[in-house]
Amino acid sequence: MPGDMHKNVSVQVDSDFALLLPSGVYEIKKMEPRSKIRTIIVFCLFLAIAGIIGFGYFCQDQANSINGNANGNGNSVGGITAMASKSSAPQNIIANAGLSYEDVLNDDFQFDMDGHDVMVFLHIQKTGGTSFGRHLVRDLDLKRPCECQRQRKRCYCFRPHRNENWLFSRYSTGWKCGLHADWTELTSCVDVELDKNEGETAKRRYFYISLLRQPIARYMSEYRHVRRGATWKGSRHWCLGRQATAAELPACYKGKDWLDVDLDQFAGCESNLAANRQTRMLADLALVGCYNKSSMPAHERDRVMLASAKRNLAAMAYFGLTEYQKMSQYIFEETFNLRFAIPFEQHNTTISATAVQNLRPDQKRRIDKLNSLDIELYAFAKTLLFQRFEHLKAKDINFEQRYANLGNIYFKQGVTEFNWDSNVEDGLSTDH
Repeated sequence: MPGDMHKNVSVQVDSDFALLLPSGVYEIKKMEPRSKIRTIIVFCLFLAIAGIIGFGYFCQDQANSINGNANGNGNSVGGITAMASKSSAPQNIIANAGLSYEDVLNDDFQFDMDGHDVMVFLHIQKTGGTSFGRHLVRDLDLKRPCECQRQRKRCYCFRPHRNENWLFSRYSTGWKCGLHADWTELTSCVDVELDKNEGETAKRRYFYISLLRQPIARYMSEYRHVRRGATWKGSRHWCLGRQATAAELPACYKGKDWLDVDLDQFAGCESNLAANRQTRMLADLALVGCYNKSSMPAHERDRVMLASAKRNLAAMAYFGLTEYQKMSQYIFEETFNLRFAIPFEQHNTTISATAVQNLRPDQKRRIDKLNSLDIELYAFAKTLLFQRFEHLKAKDINFEQRYANLGNIYFKQGVTEFNWDSNVEDGLSTDH
Protein backbone atom coordinates (compact mmCIF):
# COMPACT_ATOMS: atom_id res chain seq x y z
CA MET A 1 0.00 0.00 0.00
CA PRO A 2 1.38 3.49 -0.76
CA GLY A 3 3.09 5.16 2.15
CA ASP A 4 0.96 8.30 1.99
CA MET A 5 -2.32 6.52 2.58
CA HIS A 6 -3.61 7.29 6.05
CA LYS A 7 -5.46 4.81 8.23
CA ASN A 8 -6.21 2.23 5.56
CA VAL A 9 -6.92 -1.26 6.81
CA SER A 10 -4.91 -3.91 5.00
CA VAL A 11 -6.98 -7.09 5.13
CA GLN A 12 -6.32 -10.41 3.43
CA VAL A 13 -9.63 -12.07 2.59
CA ASP A 14 -8.41 -14.79 0.23
CA SER A 15 -10.01 -14.40 -3.21
CA ASP A 16 -13.42 -13.18 -2.06
CA PHE A 17 -12.99 -9.59 -3.21
CA ALA A 18 -11.81 -10.72 -6.65
CA LEU A 19 -14.99 -12.75 -6.96
CA LEU A 20 -17.03 -9.63 -6.26
CA LEU A 21 -15.59 -7.52 -9.06
CA PRO A 22 -17.90 -8.75 -11.89
CA SER A 23 -20.96 -7.76 -9.86
CA GLY A 24 -19.89 -4.12 -9.64
CA VAL A 25 -20.25 -4.06 -5.85
CA TYR A 26 -16.58 -3.30 -5.45
CA GLU A 27 -14.25 -1.41 -7.72
CA ILE A 28 -10.47 -1.14 -7.63
CA LYS A 29 -9.45 2.48 -7.36
CA LYS A 30 -6.00 3.68 -8.37
CA MET A 31 -4.53 5.84 -5.62
CA GLU A 32 -3.21 9.07 -7.07
CA PRO A 33 0.29 10.16 -5.98
CA ARG A 34 0.61 13.21 -3.79
CA SER A 35 2.65 15.02 -6.46
CA LYS A 36 -0.33 14.92 -8.79
CA ILE A 37 -2.51 16.41 -6.08
CA ARG A 38 -0.01 19.24 -5.58
CA THR A 39 0.07 19.88 -9.34
CA ILE A 40 -3.71 20.11 -9.48
CA ILE A 41 -3.86 22.44 -6.48
CA VAL A 42 -1.16 24.73 -7.95
CA PHE A 43 -2.97 24.76 -11.28
CA CYS A 44 -6.23 25.64 -9.56
CA LEU A 45 -4.59 28.48 -7.65
CA PHE A 46 -3.15 29.81 -10.90
CA LEU A 47 -6.56 29.75 -12.53
CA ALA A 48 -8.12 31.42 -9.48
CA ILE A 49 -5.55 34.20 -9.61
CA ALA A 50 -6.23 34.57 -13.31
CA GLY A 51 -9.91 34.97 -12.43
CA ILE A 52 -11.22 31.90 -14.19
CA ILE A 53 -13.64 31.07 -11.43
CA GLY A 54 -15.45 28.21 -13.14
CA PHE A 55 -12.30 26.26 -13.78
CA GLY A 56 -11.13 27.02 -10.26
CA TYR A 57 -14.16 25.35 -8.75
CA PHE A 58 -13.84 22.38 -11.09
CA CYS A 59 -10.22 21.73 -10.13
CA GLN A 60 -10.90 22.17 -6.45
CA ASP A 61 -13.55 19.49 -6.66
CA GLN A 62 -11.15 17.27 -8.58
CA ALA A 63 -8.42 17.74 -5.97
CA ASN A 64 -10.80 17.02 -3.14
CA SER A 65 -11.97 13.85 -4.87
CA ILE A 66 -8.42 12.58 -5.32
CA ASN A 67 -7.47 13.60 -1.80
CA GLY A 68 -10.41 11.65 -0.43
CA ASN A 69 -9.16 8.51 -2.15
CA ALA A 70 -5.57 9.02 -1.04
CA ASN A 71 -6.62 9.46 2.56
CA GLY A 72 -8.64 6.27 2.56
CA ASN A 73 -11.98 7.94 3.13
CA GLY A 74 -13.65 5.67 0.58
CA ASN A 75 -13.77 2.69 2.93
CA SER A 76 -10.76 1.20 1.14
CA VAL A 77 -9.59 -2.28 1.98
CA GLY A 78 -6.31 -3.44 0.48
CA GLY A 79 -6.84 -1.05 -2.47
CA ILE A 80 -10.44 -2.19 -2.97
CA THR A 81 -13.00 0.53 -2.42
CA ALA A 82 -16.65 -0.16 -1.63
CA MET A 83 -18.60 1.82 -4.18
CA ALA A 84 -22.21 2.98 -4.05
CA SER A 85 -24.25 0.78 -6.37
CA LYS A 86 -27.97 0.97 -7.07
CA SER A 87 -28.67 -0.87 -3.82
CA SER A 88 -25.71 0.27 -1.75
CA ALA A 89 -25.78 1.94 1.63
CA PRO A 90 -25.95 5.67 2.30
CA GLN A 91 -22.60 7.26 3.08
CA ASN A 92 -23.39 7.68 6.79
CA ILE A 93 -23.25 3.89 7.17
CA ILE A 94 -19.63 3.91 6.03
CA ALA A 95 -18.79 7.01 8.05
CA ASN A 96 -20.06 5.49 11.31
CA ALA A 97 -18.34 2.12 10.89
CA GLY A 98 -15.84 3.01 13.61
CA LEU A 99 -12.10 2.94 14.15
CA SER A 100 -10.36 -0.22 13.08
CA TYR A 101 -7.98 -2.50 14.93
CA GLU A 102 -5.18 -1.14 12.72
CA ASP A 103 -6.06 2.42 13.74
CA VAL A 104 -5.85 1.41 17.38
CA LEU A 105 -2.46 -0.28 17.01
CA ASN A 106 -0.77 2.13 14.61
CA ASP A 107 -1.51 5.38 16.45
CA ASP A 108 -0.42 6.55 19.87
CA PHE A 109 -3.79 5.34 21.04
CA GLN A 110 -5.74 5.20 24.25
CA PHE A 111 -9.47 4.70 24.60
CA ASP A 112 -10.52 8.14 25.83
CA MET A 113 -13.25 7.94 28.46
CA ASP A 114 -13.10 11.71 28.97
CA GLY A 115 -13.42 12.45 25.26
CA HIS A 116 -16.09 11.19 22.88
CA ASP A 117 -14.99 7.58 22.43
CA VAL A 118 -17.80 5.00 22.41
CA MET A 119 -17.50 1.22 22.49
CA VAL A 120 -20.32 -0.42 20.47
CA PHE A 121 -21.03 -4.06 21.26
CA LEU A 122 -22.50 -6.01 18.34
CA HIS A 123 -24.14 -8.87 20.25
CA ILE A 124 -24.77 -11.96 18.10
CA GLN A 125 -27.17 -14.48 19.63
CA LYS A 126 -25.73 -17.50 21.44
CA THR A 127 -22.06 -16.54 21.23
CA GLY A 128 -21.48 -15.84 24.90
CA GLY A 129 -22.41 -12.19 24.52
CA THR A 130 -24.59 -12.12 27.63
CA SER A 131 -21.66 -13.05 29.87
CA PHE A 132 -19.29 -10.71 28.02
CA GLY A 133 -21.83 -7.89 28.24
CA ARG A 134 -21.95 -8.32 32.00
CA HIS A 135 -18.17 -8.30 32.19
CA LEU A 136 -18.19 -4.93 30.42
CA VAL A 137 -20.60 -3.29 32.87
CA ARG A 138 -19.49 -5.00 36.10
CA ASP A 139 -15.91 -6.15 35.95
CA LEU A 140 -13.83 -3.45 34.25
CA ASP A 141 -11.43 -1.49 36.43
CA LEU A 142 -12.65 2.07 35.75
CA LYS A 143 -12.22 5.50 37.31
CA ARG A 144 -16.00 5.70 37.43
CA PRO A 145 -17.48 2.19 37.54
CA CYS A 146 -20.82 1.52 35.90
CA GLU A 147 -23.74 1.91 38.31
CA CYS A 148 -26.11 -1.04 37.92
CA GLN A 149 -29.76 -1.15 38.97
CA ARG A 150 -31.02 -4.70 39.28
CA GLN A 151 -34.70 -3.83 38.95
CA ARG A 152 -34.12 -2.14 35.57
CA LYS A 153 -31.50 -4.62 34.32
CA ARG A 154 -29.48 -1.58 33.25
CA CYS A 155 -26.20 0.00 34.18
CA TYR A 156 -25.20 3.64 33.84
CA CYS A 157 -21.78 3.54 32.19
CA PHE A 158 -20.86 7.21 32.21
CA ARG A 159 -17.63 9.08 31.56
CA PRO A 160 -15.56 10.05 34.61
CA HIS A 161 -16.58 13.71 34.59
CA ARG A 162 -19.93 13.88 32.84
CA ASN A 163 -23.07 11.81 32.34
CA GLU A 164 -22.45 10.57 28.81
CA ASN A 165 -22.28 6.96 27.70
CA TRP A 166 -18.95 5.45 26.70
CA LEU A 167 -20.57 2.03 26.11
CA PHE A 168 -23.41 1.19 23.72
CA SER A 169 -24.67 -2.25 24.67
CA ARG A 170 -27.65 -4.21 25.92
CA TYR A 171 -26.86 -3.69 29.60
CA SER A 172 -25.87 -0.03 29.33
CA THR A 173 -28.10 1.71 26.77
CA GLY A 174 -30.49 -1.17 26.10
CA TRP A 175 -31.54 -2.39 22.66
CA LYS A 176 -31.75 1.14 21.22
CA CYS A 177 -31.25 -0.04 17.62
CA GLY A 178 -33.47 -3.09 17.93
CA LEU A 179 -33.05 -6.47 19.60
CA HIS A 180 -29.65 -7.94 18.67
CA ALA A 181 -29.00 -5.22 16.10
CA ASP A 182 -26.51 -6.22 13.40
CA TRP A 183 -23.70 -4.25 11.71
CA THR A 184 -26.05 -2.78 9.10
CA GLU A 185 -28.47 -1.55 11.77
CA LEU A 186 -25.91 -0.30 14.28
CA THR A 187 -23.80 1.73 11.87
CA SER A 188 -26.85 3.66 10.68
CA CYS A 189 -28.43 4.04 14.11
CA VAL A 190 -25.92 4.47 16.96
CA ASP A 191 -25.00 8.09 16.28
CA VAL A 192 -28.64 9.18 16.04
CA GLU A 193 -29.63 7.31 19.21
CA LEU A 194 -26.76 8.74 21.27
CA ASP A 195 -27.58 12.26 20.05
CA LYS A 196 -31.18 11.69 21.17
CA ASN A 197 -30.16 10.17 24.47
CA GLU A 198 -27.69 12.91 25.34
CA GLY A 199 -29.59 15.82 23.84
CA GLU A 200 -26.72 17.05 21.70
CA THR A 201 -24.68 16.25 18.63
CA ALA A 202 -21.10 15.18 19.22
CA LYS A 203 -18.24 14.07 17.01
CA ARG A 204 -17.67 10.63 18.49
CA ARG A 205 -15.12 7.93 17.76
CA TYR A 206 -16.78 4.51 17.59
CA PHE A 207 -15.07 1.23 18.41
CA TYR A 208 -17.06 -1.81 17.31
CA ILE A 209 -16.58 -5.03 19.25
CA SER A 210 -18.16 -8.48 18.95
CA LEU A 211 -17.87 -12.18 19.80
CA LEU A 212 -18.06 -15.19 17.49
CA ARG A 213 -18.62 -18.85 18.27
CA GLN A 214 -18.00 -22.18 16.54
CA PRO A 215 -20.91 -22.14 14.06
CA ILE A 216 -22.46 -25.58 14.55
CA ALA A 217 -22.39 -25.32 18.35
CA ARG A 218 -23.88 -21.83 18.06
CA TYR A 219 -26.61 -23.05 15.69
CA MET A 220 -27.53 -25.91 18.02
CA SER A 221 -27.62 -23.52 20.96
CA GLU A 222 -30.01 -21.25 19.08
CA TYR A 223 -32.15 -24.25 18.15
CA ARG A 224 -32.43 -25.28 21.80
CA HIS A 225 -33.23 -21.68 22.76
CA VAL A 226 -36.03 -21.39 20.19
CA ARG A 227 -37.35 -24.82 21.15
CA ARG A 228 -37.83 -23.48 24.70
CA GLY A 229 -39.84 -20.51 23.42
CA ALA A 230 -37.42 -17.72 22.42
CA THR A 231 -38.47 -15.73 19.35
CA TRP A 232 -36.46 -12.47 19.14
CA LYS A 233 -39.60 -10.79 17.81
CA GLY A 234 -38.14 -7.45 18.89
CA SER A 235 -35.51 -7.61 16.14
CA ARG A 236 -36.12 -4.96 13.49
CA HIS A 237 -34.11 -6.25 10.50
CA TRP A 238 -33.67 -2.67 9.38
CA CYS A 239 -31.77 -1.91 6.18
CA LEU A 240 -31.64 1.10 3.85
CA GLY A 241 -34.34 2.96 5.73
CA ARG A 242 -36.94 0.23 6.14
CA GLN A 243 -37.71 -3.06 7.88
CA ALA A 244 -37.70 -6.37 6.05
CA THR A 245 -41.18 -7.24 4.79
CA ALA A 246 -43.13 -10.40 5.64
CA ALA A 247 -42.61 -11.51 2.05
CA GLU A 248 -38.83 -11.13 2.42
CA LEU A 249 -38.75 -12.88 5.81
CA PRO A 250 -41.71 -15.30 5.99
CA ALA A 251 -42.49 -16.63 9.45
CA CYS A 252 -41.23 -20.16 10.14
CA TYR A 253 -44.14 -20.95 12.47
CA LYS A 254 -47.70 -19.96 13.31
CA GLY A 255 -48.67 -18.63 16.70
CA LYS A 256 -46.64 -16.81 19.32
CA ASP A 257 -43.55 -19.05 19.25
CA TRP A 258 -41.93 -22.22 17.90
CA LEU A 259 -42.10 -24.16 21.15
CA ASP A 260 -40.95 -27.81 20.97
CA VAL A 261 -39.93 -27.58 17.31
CA ASP A 262 -37.87 -30.57 16.20
CA LEU A 263 -34.46 -30.09 14.59
CA ASP A 264 -35.50 -31.19 11.11
CA GLN A 265 -38.32 -28.63 11.07
CA PHE A 266 -35.99 -25.95 12.40
CA ALA A 267 -33.41 -26.64 9.70
CA GLY A 268 -36.08 -26.98 7.02
CA CYS A 269 -37.35 -23.38 7.18
CA GLU A 270 -35.63 -21.44 4.39
CA SER A 271 -36.16 -18.07 6.08
CA ASN A 272 -34.74 -19.19 9.43
CA LEU A 273 -32.12 -16.57 10.29
CA ALA A 274 -30.24 -19.00 12.54
CA ALA A 275 -28.39 -20.31 9.45
CA ASN A 276 -25.20 -18.30 8.76
CA ARG A 277 -26.35 -15.80 11.38
CA GLN A 278 -22.84 -14.58 12.19
CA THR A 279 -22.03 -13.79 8.55
CA ARG A 280 -25.32 -11.98 8.02
CA MET A 281 -25.00 -9.92 11.19
CA LEU A 282 -21.45 -8.80 10.40
CA ALA A 283 -22.02 -8.02 6.69
CA ASP A 284 -23.19 -4.77 5.13
CA LEU A 285 -26.55 -6.04 3.91
CA ALA A 286 -27.07 -3.02 1.69
CA LEU A 287 -24.53 -4.58 -0.68
CA VAL A 288 -26.83 -7.55 -1.31
CA GLY A 289 -30.17 -5.76 -1.53
CA CYS A 290 -30.91 -6.19 2.19
CA TYR A 291 -33.38 -9.06 2.67
CA ASN A 292 -34.58 -9.06 -0.93
CA LYS A 293 -33.02 -12.31 -2.15
CA SER A 294 -34.22 -11.75 -5.69
CA SER A 295 -31.83 -8.82 -6.14
CA MET A 296 -28.94 -11.15 -7.16
CA PRO A 297 -28.22 -14.85 -7.64
CA ALA A 298 -27.84 -16.85 -4.43
CA HIS A 299 -24.20 -17.80 -5.04
CA GLU A 300 -23.23 -14.18 -5.71
CA ARG A 301 -25.17 -13.00 -2.67
CA ASP A 302 -23.29 -15.50 -0.51
CA ARG A 303 -19.89 -14.40 -1.83
CA VAL A 304 -20.61 -10.72 -1.36
CA MET A 305 -22.00 -11.23 2.14
CA LEU A 306 -19.08 -13.39 3.26
CA ALA A 307 -16.49 -10.99 1.86
CA SER A 308 -18.23 -8.06 3.55
CA ALA A 309 -18.45 -9.91 6.87
CA LYS A 310 -14.73 -10.75 6.73
CA ARG A 311 -13.88 -7.17 5.90
CA ASN A 312 -15.99 -5.74 8.72
CA LEU A 313 -14.73 -8.27 11.24
CA ALA A 314 -11.09 -7.65 10.37
CA ALA A 315 -11.61 -3.88 10.59
CA MET A 316 -13.34 -4.04 13.99
CA ALA A 317 -11.41 -2.61 16.91
CA TYR A 318 -11.90 -5.90 18.74
CA PHE A 319 -13.50 -9.31 18.47
CA GLY A 320 -13.18 -12.42 20.61
CA LEU A 321 -14.00 -16.10 20.19
CA THR A 322 -16.11 -17.96 22.73
CA GLU A 323 -13.80 -20.98 22.54
CA TYR A 324 -10.73 -18.88 23.47
CA GLN A 325 -11.81 -16.89 26.52
CA LYS A 326 -8.38 -16.22 28.02
CA MET A 327 -6.83 -15.18 24.73
CA SER A 328 -9.86 -12.97 23.97
CA GLN A 329 -9.60 -11.31 27.38
CA TYR A 330 -5.90 -10.57 26.90
CA ILE A 331 -6.46 -9.10 23.42
CA PHE A 332 -9.26 -6.85 24.72
CA GLU A 333 -7.18 -5.59 27.65
CA GLU A 334 -4.11 -4.89 25.52
CA THR A 335 -6.11 -3.28 22.71
CA PHE A 336 -8.03 -0.85 24.93
CA ASN A 337 -5.58 -0.58 27.82
CA LEU A 338 -8.39 -1.55 30.19
CA ARG A 339 -8.33 -4.34 32.78
CA PHE A 340 -11.00 -6.78 33.91
CA ALA A 341 -11.13 -7.50 37.62
CA ILE A 342 -11.87 -11.20 37.15
CA PRO A 343 -10.62 -13.85 34.71
CA PHE A 344 -13.02 -15.03 32.01
CA GLU A 345 -14.24 -18.59 32.49
CA GLN A 346 -13.73 -21.18 29.79
CA HIS A 347 -16.48 -23.78 29.38
CA ASN A 348 -14.97 -26.39 27.09
CA THR A 349 -17.95 -28.74 27.28
CA THR A 350 -21.45 -27.34 26.75
CA ILE A 351 -24.86 -28.88 26.31
CA SER A 352 -24.82 -27.68 22.70
CA ALA A 353 -21.46 -29.37 22.01
CA THR A 354 -22.92 -32.63 23.32
CA ALA A 355 -25.98 -32.14 21.11
CA VAL A 356 -23.71 -31.76 18.07
CA GLN A 357 -22.10 -35.12 18.83
CA ASN A 358 -25.54 -36.75 18.95
CA LEU A 359 -26.64 -35.56 15.49
CA ARG A 360 -27.47 -38.11 12.84
CA PRO A 361 -24.99 -38.05 9.92
CA ASP A 362 -27.64 -36.62 7.58
CA GLN A 363 -28.50 -33.89 10.11
CA LYS A 364 -24.83 -33.00 10.55
CA ARG A 365 -24.36 -32.70 6.76
CA ARG A 366 -27.45 -30.53 6.43
CA ILE A 367 -26.49 -28.19 9.27
CA ASP A 368 -22.92 -27.91 7.97
CA LYS A 369 -24.29 -26.91 4.57
CA LEU A 370 -26.74 -24.42 6.06
CA ASN A 371 -23.87 -22.76 7.96
CA SER A 372 -21.16 -23.00 5.32
CA LEU A 373 -20.58 -19.22 5.28
CA ASP A 374 -20.26 -19.09 9.06
CA ILE A 375 -17.84 -22.02 9.01
CA GLU A 376 -15.58 -20.16 6.58
CA LEU A 377 -15.96 -16.89 8.51
CA TYR A 378 -15.06 -18.62 11.77
CA ALA A 379 -11.92 -20.17 10.25
CA PHE A 380 -10.92 -16.69 9.05
CA ALA A 381 -11.67 -15.20 12.49
CA LYS A 382 -9.67 -17.88 14.29
CA THR A 383 -6.60 -17.27 12.12
CA LEU A 384 -6.92 -13.52 12.62
CA LEU A 385 -7.38 -13.85 16.40
CA PHE A 386 -4.20 -15.91 16.71
CA GLN A 387 -2.30 -13.38 14.58
CA ARG A 388 -3.44 -10.52 16.82
CA PHE A 389 -2.55 -12.50 19.91
CA GLU A 390 0.98 -13.26 18.67
CA HIS A 391 1.47 -9.63 17.65
CA LEU A 392 0.42 -8.28 21.06
CA LYS A 393 2.37 -10.99 22.86
CA ALA A 394 5.56 -10.06 21.00
CA LYS A 395 5.18 -6.41 22.09
CA ASP A 396 4.55 -7.28 25.76
CA ILE A 397 7.82 -7.60 27.69
CA ASN A 398 5.85 -8.79 30.73
CA PHE A 399 3.69 -11.23 28.80
CA GLU A 400 4.25 -14.34 30.94
CA GLN A 401 3.34 -12.56 34.16
CA ARG A 402 0.45 -10.66 32.58
CA TYR A 403 -1.09 -13.72 30.96
CA ALA A 404 -0.76 -15.83 34.08
CA ASN A 405 -2.52 -13.18 36.18
CA LEU A 406 -5.36 -12.00 33.94
CA GLY A 407 -8.22 -10.73 36.08
CA ASN A 408 -6.19 -10.65 39.28
CA ILE A 409 -6.54 -7.03 40.35
CA TYR A 410 -5.50 -7.04 44.00
CA PHE A 411 -7.97 -4.46 45.28
CA LYS A 412 -10.93 -6.04 43.46
CA GLN A 413 -10.44 -9.67 44.36
CA GLY A 414 -13.69 -11.55 44.80
CA VAL A 415 -15.82 -9.55 42.34
CA THR A 416 -18.65 -11.76 41.15
CA GLU A 417 -21.13 -11.43 38.34
CA PHE A 418 -24.76 -10.76 39.16
CA ASN A 419 -27.23 -13.19 37.65
CA TRP A 420 -29.85 -11.81 35.31
CA ASP A 421 -30.38 -15.10 33.50
CA SER A 422 -33.71 -15.76 35.15
CA ASN A 423 -35.29 -12.73 33.49
CA VAL A 424 -33.71 -11.42 30.32
CA GLU A 425 -35.32 -9.86 27.31
CA ASP A 426 -34.56 -12.55 24.74
CA GLY A 427 -35.52 -15.74 26.57
CA LEU A 428 -34.96 -17.83 29.65
CA SER A 429 -31.78 -19.64 28.62
CA THR A 430 -28.53 -19.81 30.53
CA ASP A 431 -26.84 -21.50 27.55
CA HIS A 432 -25.63 -18.47 25.64
